[in-house]
Amino acid sequence: MALIETSRLSVKEPREGWSGRFFHSQNMTFAYYTVKAGAWIHEHSHPNDEVWNIIDGQLELTIAGETQVGGPGCAAVIPPNTAHSVKALTDVRAIVVDYPRRNSIGGIAL
Repeated sequence: MALIETSRLSVKEPREGWSGRFFHSQNMTFAYYTVKAGAWIHEHSHPNDEVWNIIDGQLELTIAGETQVGGPGCAAVIPPNTAHSVKALTDVRAIVVDYPRRNSIGGIAL
């Protein structure tokens, strides 16, 4: 069993306002994000299933043209090859899981 203390992973800032700690299991990528209010990710798509688990704050997600706001305890499921964008309405903490692995994100592999 691999136990990962995510607070010890190096922090990367893939976009302004987005700080993340990343690791990979055999088949998935995990991103532990802290996001500053107002930070956003442009509309894009990728071949991965992606699930956003919101821990703290308010996040606006637009998935396939439908916009919703989620808060703590919400999960957003983004199917593969589906256009989506994200904006932090407040400071946010979220865990994002991608399947299959997104090696382009970086992070440590188990």
